[in-house]
Amino acid sequence: MKLSVSPPPFVGAPAVVLIAGLGGNGGYWLPQLAVLEQEYQVVCYDQRGTGNNPDTLPDDYSLAQMADELSQALTGAGIARYAVVGHALGALVGLQLALDNPDAVTALVCVNGWLTLHPHTRRCFQVRERLLHAGGAQAWVEAQPLFLYPADWMAARAPRLEAEEALALAHFQGKANLLRRLAALKQADFRRHAARIRCPVQIVCSADDLLVPAVCSSELQTALPGSHKVVMRQGGHACNVTDPDTFNTLLLNGLASLLHSPEAAL
Repeated sequence: MKLSVSPPPFVGAPAVVLIAGLGGNGGYWLPQLAVLEQEYQVVCYDQRGTGNNPDTLPDDYSLAQMADELSQALTGAGIARYAVVGHALGALVGLQLALDNPDAVTALVCVNGWLTLHPHTRRCFQVRERLLHAGGAQAWVEAQPLFLYPADWMAARAPRLEAEEALALAHFQGKANLLRRLAALKQADFRRHAARIRCPVQIVCSADDLLVPAVCSSELQTALPGSHKVVMRQGGHACNVTDPDTFNTLLLNGLASLLHSPEAAL
């Protein structure tokens, strides 16, 4: 796994690991990099089988494997303690990391994540899988913005969406890899284990998320003792992309609060 690690802005700057969702591409976090790198050592990466990290995933690929691969890569890079910011599937990887490596994860920010797959989200993925089987990568990529972005935001950015679609097709992770990552996502269930997470947690969600209903974040907050939830009024599933100013303010304030909490020092 290839990590992209920014130089620390000052000696002792905390490390923050950014984990993208199903797309797996570290470039997803581009709207956050400039502000985060002023205060943190930022780690991004293309997840196994995606972007510039090509590989053929095994049939039984799991969330636990995703978390273990990242943990080993961070250890290899000499990063022993770190905060995690995860979006959707990336939030699930963050939860798994916090369970498996409690001494390493200092804080966790879950963006549009969940405890277990909501029936509505499962239906969305079923529809998307049918599109993938029937129309291949082209159909998957063309439909993706509908689940990520608010309608008005998309309508005002048609050229940008066309460019994004061309890039997504050029770097498509492959049907087999995508289906295996989807299977791992659908099987994840933290309902019995979330209460064991020790690090401080911030939960961020968007009220108009079409893919993951905001109630999923409420359920996550209930299951994580002492966690804090903030709701963006709009922004869709990819709220960090569509409204980066609002999101970045929430993220910076949240990280500062989490990393100065007594639990983060344990």
